[in-house]
Amino acid sequence: MKLNLSTTRTKCYLKFKTQYSETILNGTDPVLEDPLIAVVIENDGTVKRADLTSEWYNYENKEWANAIILTDESTNTNYNSGDTIPEDAIESYFVWIPKYRYQLWDLGLYDSLTSIDTFKVHEIQIIFGDYNTSDDKEGECTTPMESGASGNCAVGDYMTHPAFLSIPSTGFWVGKFETGYNGATNRSKAEQNVNDSSKIIVKPNTYSWRGIQVANAFYSSYNYKRELDSHMMKNTEWGAVAYLQHSAYGSSTSVRINNNSDYITGYAANNEPTCGYTGTNEECSKYCNDGTCNTAYPNSVLASTTGNITGIYDMSGGAWGYVMNVVIDEECNIISGRDSINNSGFNGKFSIDGDSLNDGYNLPSKKYYDTYIYATVDEQYQRRILGDATGEMGPFANVTYLTQTRKIGSWYNDIASFIFYGAPYFSRGAGNIDGLIAGLFAFRTDNGRAVDSGSFHLILTPIV
Repeated sequence: MKLNLSTTRTKCYLKFKTQYSETILNGTDPVLEDPLIAVVIENDGTVKRADLTSEWYNYENKEWANAIILTDESTNTNYNSGDTIPEDAIESYFVWIPKYRYQLWDLGLYDSLTSIDTFKVHEIQIIFGDYNTSDDKEGECTTPMESGASGNCAVGDYMTHPAFLSIPSTGFWVGKFETGYNGATNRSKAEQNVNDSSKIIVKPNTYSWRGIQVANAFYSSYNYKRELDSHMMKNTEWGAVAYLQHSAYGSSTSVRINNNSDYITGYAANNEPTCGYTGTNEECSKYCNDGTCNTAYPNSVLASTTGNITGIYDMSGGAWGYVMNVVIDEECNIISGRDSINNSGFNGKFSIDGDSLNDGYNLPSKKYYDTYIYATVDEQYQRRILGDATGEMGPFANVTYLTQTRKIGSWYNDIASFIFYGAPYFSRGAGNIDGLIAGLFAFRTDNGRAVDSGSFHLILTPIV
């Protein structure tokens, strides 16, 4: 029998060809576990299964890694490398955030309002790698994980971002869009205050899941994909995305607001707003649902964290993004919310009447939430956790737009109201009607209650 040397060489080459990796990531390349499928997304939104032996991401060129989960996971093997995967077969999209350390530029120790310093905005210096900084090495510091703590950190030091330490990982997957409610055919049907992971979708041009308490948002996320350690985005994880966006590996500019008034995911305003929330639909802060003032995905890349289709959307405008955090009082008691009506659904004290919620959800493991110390006002920004994109975005000041006065930060005039005893939950990014004060660095206080303007992002943390 004659041996076909050509065929034999081809098979051996394929067998030993290595999986693609990017040098600058220093070992923090995407972690793929079932049912995640690596994909490349073309500029027109076409999704194709990635060839893992070829370049399918390039962070140096601001092209972040994308993956999907199919609606029917049993069909995962139906698609080969290069095959187009139809949109109706996709349940959810995710984007990889590699582990990194960043250079501190401001410790965020602001305890009151002063004035805005626009010169604070800059490109954040980042180094990728599965490496934890230490006080023992010059030019670094050990990451202080607590609210208000600075440890031995100083401006100019590099510090491993805390989002990669509380849940040890070489990175995590972020929902590419705000979490949607499967089956919603209009904005009102996407307002559901329920714990139901089967309703989760993460897709463009769908209605954001809103009207949901923090506890229901968390446990819906938690039960979504336990094998991938799914959970609701924490405040520090939001910060990790924000700092990567404003590095050399992201768009490093103001992320365009999603001003779609029906809370449809993936949209971008046609023009940068020129004023903040005024309470009315004025030209300086325009919002609409008919396409006259915004653009739908996939042509909405200005609303992406990369300025191209590979990034994360709905982190400026859209719905306000609840993140997972708690506030503790002076006796270390968890604050559930304001009162029996305005609360998170987690067991804990009420901040107004001294009563408490005892028949709600228990808090999960501490690794799934950020803890902030007690205060009685929303201006004590020094209670930040370094890396959470709050206090470091100062200094802060009051600004009035017509009749509306808002606290804003130095970075792009984004709204900046810090959580406290009376309103213990962060919302991020602002909403579709907030104009100039919406943005990736926006944050405000809330009670954790179900509100029609509040949604959330999903996180997956597969472990190597």
